[in-house]
Amino acid sequence: MAIRDNVVLYQLTPTAVAAASTEPTLTATLLQEKLHVFADGKACPATADPLPGLQRRFLCDTAPRTLTVQDDMADTLGTPHHIIALFTWDGGSQSFSFASNSRTATVNLQAAPQASTQNTLHSASGFFKLGVWHIATGYDHLLFLLALILGGGNVRQLVKIVTAFTLAHSLTLGAAALDLIRFAPTVVEALIALSIAYVAFENLFPRFAISRRWTISLLFGLVHGFGFSSVLKEIGLPQDNLVLALLNFNLGVEAGQLVAVALVVPALIALKQTRWHARIVTASSVAVLVVGVGLFVERVAPGVRLPVACPV
Repeated sequence: MAIRDNVVLYQLTPTAVAAASTEPTLTATLLQEKLHVFADGKACPATADPLPGLQRRFLCDTAPRTLTVQDDMADTLGTPHHIIALFTWDGGSQSFSFASNSRTATVNLQAAPQASTQNTLHSASGFFKLGVWHIATGYDHLLFLLALILGGGNVRQLVKIVTAFTLAHSLTLGAAALDLIRFAPTVVEALIALSIAYVAFENLFPRFAISRRWTISLLFGLVHGFGFSSVLKEIGLPQDNLVLALLNFNLGVEAGQLVAVALVVPALIALKQTRWHARIVTASSVAVLVVGVGLFVERVAPGVRLPVACPV
C-alpha cells in the first residue's frame, strides 16, 4: 500500500496457494466492499477509475498524518486467510498482518523513532501467527514428524529427533527466505512427500537403529525448511523489520510444532503400555506411507489427481 500525498494506492498480490484455492476468490468487488481507508479519522473514498488486477485507489481530503486501514475480507474468505500488508510512504515503511482477529492497522506517517520501533515490533509479531498457522495447516510437515516419532525411542532420543529437525529447517528457512539459497519449489514439494514415505517405510522395515534416527530428521529437515520458506517467498519479507519478521515466523513454526509433539508423545507413551501398540504403529505407518506416496506422485505428475493433496 503506497501513500503519496493524499492518494493511497492498494495493490493485492495473491500467493500461489490462494490463487489455486477452491474457496471464495479475491475480486475487485470484494476489495470495494471489505476494504476501508481513513485519514486522521476521516473516510477516504475509493476512486471510480478502472485499475488493472486487484488494485484500489483511495483519495483523502488532505495528506494523512495517521492512516487507518480496515480489512474485513476474512468475513468472506474465512479465518485461514492472512494478508501481509506493506505500507510505504516518503520517509518510512511498516508491515502488518491482517487476519480475522486483526482487521485494523493504524500507521503514524509522522512517527517519532520510538513509536516507529514499537510499530515495527507489533507488525513483526503478525508473522508469528502466520508461522503457527502454516505448521497447523501444513499437514505434510506434521505427518513427517509423526512418522519420525512413531518409531519409538526414549525421551532423550525423541528430543534429539525433534531438535535435529528444528535446527535443520530453521537453517534452510532463513537461507531460502533471504534468497541466499534457491531451490525449485516443485522439487522441494516432491522431496517433502518422499521424506514422509521414506520414514514411514523405515518404520515398517527398519534399517537403522532408533538412536540414529536424528540423522534422518536432520537430513530431511533441511528440505522441509525450503517448504516453510515458500510462504515467505510469496508474500515477501518487509525490509524495515526483515530479521524480526523472519525470527517471529520461525518461532511461530516452532511453537506449532512443539504443541503437536506435546499432544502426540503422551498418547504414544500410553499406547506403548498396551498389547495393541505394534499393530497400531504398523497400521499408522502404512497409512502415512500411502499418503506420502500419493503426494509424491501428485507433485511429480500434477496431471494425476489423487485423493491426497496438501499445500506446502
